[in-house]
Amino acid sequence: MRPGLKLAAVFAVCAAPFVLGWLAYENRWFSSQAGNYGELIAPRPIDGTLAALRGKWVLLTADPAACAAACERKLYIVRQVRKAQGKDAERIERLWLITDGATPRPELVAVLEGAHFATPSALLLQSLPGASREHIYLVDPLGNLMMRFPAEPDPAKMIKDLQRLLKYSSFG
Repeated sequence: MRPGLKLAAVFAVCAAPFVLGWLAYENRWFSSQAGNYGELIAPRPIDGTLAALRGKWVLLTADPAACAAACERKLYIVRQVRKAQGKDAERIERLWLITDGATPRPELVAVLEGAHFATPSALLLQSLPGASREHIYLVDPLGNLMMRFPAEPDPAKMIKDLQRLLKYSSFG
């Protein structure tokens, strides 16, 4: 091989990572979407309703006691997402804020074994961003509201978000 050809080959090998990196950036070969499914919200402390659950991650829902089909689906998803965490499930609690202060059906309470129930203050309901009856919220172990999941959540994506949080968090 001629010396000029060798020099060109060395230059091409050294320049290739820079050229490929620039092309990937310009053509947006990689997705720029966030790595989480739930929407991160500015952390805000939750009032005394969660004092007993401090130190745990809390999946929070807010619905009236006369739970409609959408409410039951949310409660089912929250239960299944918690169970899917395996050994880390004990780090997560479930809280149903009963917005009308009534008592839920006994058969529904029996299905939700281990869940917590509370009647929230009007201030707490107003502090939940968006339509509180549509979303599932996540509260961190320090008592801060930090994430919400969409109205019709994908349980597999919720599980992935929680697995990632629990893996990298030493709290809870």
